[in-house]
Amino acid sequence: MKHPDEHWMAQALTLAEQAAGQGEVPVGAILVLDDVWIGSGWNQPIGRHDPSAHAEVMALRDAGERLGNYRLAQAVLYVTLEPCLMCVGALVHARIARVVYAAPDPKSGAVDSCCRGFESPGLNHHVEATAGVMADECGELLRRFFRARRG
Repeated sequence: MKHPDEHWMAQALTLAEQAAGQGEVPVGAILVLDDVWIGSGWNQPIGRHDPSAHAEVMALRDAGERLGNYRLAQAVLYVTLEPCLMCVGALVHARIARVVYAAPDPKSGAVDSCCRGFESPGLNHHVEATAGVMADECGELLRRFFRARRG
């Protein structure tokens, strides 16, 4: 039986594949509360003409609407790529308990790669982070997507 982190990351990977099918950078995200799915999203900035339509933000919006609350305390976000600084800020404001991400993002990852956004001084909420769950599978999807784009 799969570890719960792998189970939910596999679901996020399916959403990342959906993003790729729409010509978006393949990133998917699932929000879980008490081991129950509460929201999901995939990258959609191109199609929505919205620079904030990252997978993480779309999942936060989905869960907030479903639960009728923008505070998602105790929820866990599973995302196929390390969140950027914008998404780290949104996750802090939503009071997410934990973020589990697959592949690192050496260009704009703001959990571990480029900066440690969750550790910024003055934040009034701490988010726990776990890196590397299904990193190979999620990273390979990103590599295939960008290889195909470059021709």
